[in-house]
This record gives sequence, C-alpha cells and structure tokens, in this order.
Amino acid sequence: MDRNSALDVTTSTWTILIRLQIGLIVFFPEGIQKLLFPDILGAGRFARIGIPFPDLMGPFVGVVETICGLLIIVGLLTRLAAVPLIIVMIVALASTKLPILLGHDVWLFHLAKDIKRTGFWSMMHEARTDLVMLLGCIYLLIVGAGRWSIDGRMRA
Repeated sequence: MDRNSALDVTTSTWTILIRLQIGLIVFFPEGIQKLLFPDILGAGRFARIGIPFPDLMGPFVGVVETICGLLIIVGLLTRLAAVPLIIVMIVALASTKLPILLGHDVWLFHLAKDIKRTGFWSMMHEARTDLVMLLGCIYLLIVGAGRWSIDGRMRA
C-alpha cells in the first residue's frame, strides 16, 4: 500500500487524544443533540441564523456529525471523515462568527440576537471552540488516525 494512502498511520499513538477530543467530546454528541433537540440546536437554530433549507440541513448536519464523529472515535476512514467536518466548521464560522466580526448580518446569515458585543475580540471569544475543532479536523486530515485505530490495524 502506498505510504501516502488514506490509511497511513505513521503518526504518534497519542493522536488518539485528538480523535477523542474531536469525535467523542465534540462532533458525536453535538450531532446527536442536533437530532434530539432540533428547535434549539438543529433546524430551529439553523433557521434563526439563516442557513438555507433548515428543515433539511439541520438533520443532515446532525447525521453527518454523528457518523463522522463515530468514525473518528474508532479511527476508521479518519481522513475521509474529517473532510465533511471541516466543511461543517467553515460554514459554522461563516454563518455565526463572521456576523459577530462585522457587527451585522452577512449575506444570508443573521447576527444572533443574544450577542452583546461585536468586533474582532468578541468574534475570537465566540469562535475559539469552532477554531479548535477546525484545526483538530485539519490535523486528522493531514496525519490520519494514528496507530491506535482501526485504520492502523488495517494498515498493519
């Protein structure tokens, strides 16, 4: 198998900590919550911030986060699973943090009514978790699942 394949796991075994942070702590539970509490975290929230087709996109994103989060937790097709999560995070930053930075609605996306401050520092405060998730997903896309993973077992 080519060294640069999707299953290459030459990284540290401790990459499992990033996988657990991204999959177990963030995306898997957030995806489930989007499905369990659609008015607060799924379609209802998507409608409030201006995501098109919220009744379709809310459950879709919930399923993507749940499945990709689970794949990352067990380390199966980790690089592939990171790609849709990177897209989710870019949309999240554009739809919820860009309006905070600019202090007004941006294109389809609405500034949340509960935001008390706007500008760079307020956006950085609100975006810190999103940025950590984005960078964690990019890390997993680059290095793969690590040795303690199904990808690692398949590669061995």
